[in-house]
Amino acid sequence: MILELRGVTKSFGAHRVLDDLTATLSFSHVLTLLGPSGCGKSTLLRLIAGLDRPDCGEILIDGVAMPTSNQALRAWRQRVGVVFQAFNLFPHLSALDNLLLPLTQVHRLPNDEAQIRATKILERFQLLDHASKRPAALSGGQRQRVAIARALACNPEFLLFDEPTSALDPEMTAEVLEVILALRESSIPLILVTHELGFAQVVSDHIAFLSKGKISCSQPAGEFFQTPATADATRFLSRLLKFEKTSP
Repeated sequence: MILELRGVTKSFGAHRVLDDLTATLSFSHVLTLLGPSGCGKSTLLRLIAGLDRPDCGEILIDGVAMPTSNQALRAWRQRVGVVFQAFNLFPHLSALDNLLLPLTQVHRLPNDEAQIRATKILERFQLLDHASKRPAALSGGQRQRVAIARALACNPEFLLFDEPTSALDPEMTAEVLEVILALRESSIPLILVTHELGFAQVVSDHIAFLSKGKISCSQPAGEFFQTPATADATRFLSRLLKFEKTSP
């Protein structure tokens, strides 16, 4: 997959979050966006998903530019599966109905077909026994697996993960990371924002490091973790890896 950013800029009020991002990022399976808090990672992910629009600039996926009209943007969003850090499940619906709703209302699948597809993917993620439970009755790891199942049920062309483990304890974090690692072996490209550096080392093909609203460096993952190309990436990495090594 090739992600092209051409002068992408995004501000909220007087604060410029993304500042003239220009890069071509090519990867086979997983592109990971790293950087300090507030550097624009989640904002960039929302722009790629078509959930927000850049103030100026252009985003292309495999040579296809993200459209600007509302109708075309709706079609673009249907190509993308997004998993958020806060799950974003409908609290009044069961796990199964959380999958069925976008399949029937957004993608217009017949009810029978949607039921079969949703049931199969819940079974794949070992959630079939929990299909009738509402999110409040599920563990954090189970809720995030339902969110991943919902994203996959729509047969997306690529998947976006925004800090998918930030709301989870260590055991549930491991549970969700194992699911994402298994997805790496599928044919669906992933773009991942994460603070889990150890996991990023294992799962990533390519790293884009953001700092102060810009892409400071872009490297194959192995090169980035061995020899970051810029001083700010080196400082970020050495500081976080230091604490990972000293943590109990």
